[in-house]
Amino acid sequence: MKKIIALLLLCGCGFRPMFSGTDNDIYVEKIAGINGIELRNALNAKFGGAHDASAPYKLVVSLDAPSRTYRGLDTTGTATWQAIKLNAKYDLYMGDKKIASGSESAAESYTFVQYLVAANAAYNNAVQNAVSVLADKIGARAIAETQKNLENK
Repeated sequence: MKKIIALLLLCGCGFRPMFSGTDNDIYVEKIAGINGIELRNALNAKFGGAHDASAPYKLVVSLDAPSRTYRGLDTTGTATWQAIKLNAKYDLYMGDKKIASGSESAAESYTFVQYLVAANAAYNNAVQNAVSVLADKIGARAIAETQKNLENK
């Protein structure tokens, strides 16, 4: 019963979920590098699919190469735990007018082992997780800005 009352109150207040299944007409320009391809694909998925360059909004993202830091050492001084960090800068345009810009970062830790295949797999998984977090952050900001822009018209 409480859930129904809460739902009725939300329906009456004008609340509308940001990710309500609507197609956000945002074109994501190509992003350099393999991680850039992954980030662009993740952003396009958040925006309801890939759009062509004639879309009313354009998102331009530059992605830095992942940086690694050692987080844990064993008694022999060998690294056992590492972290990667990805930084991205973005600009959102409506036509030729820049309506938003910013930067986001995402970090992910992983266990570093001596076996090359396992170490590479752990690193790649950490990078993919960081790309996913970046897509969530940038995508949410871009959608919020386009919705705000629609409401101001």
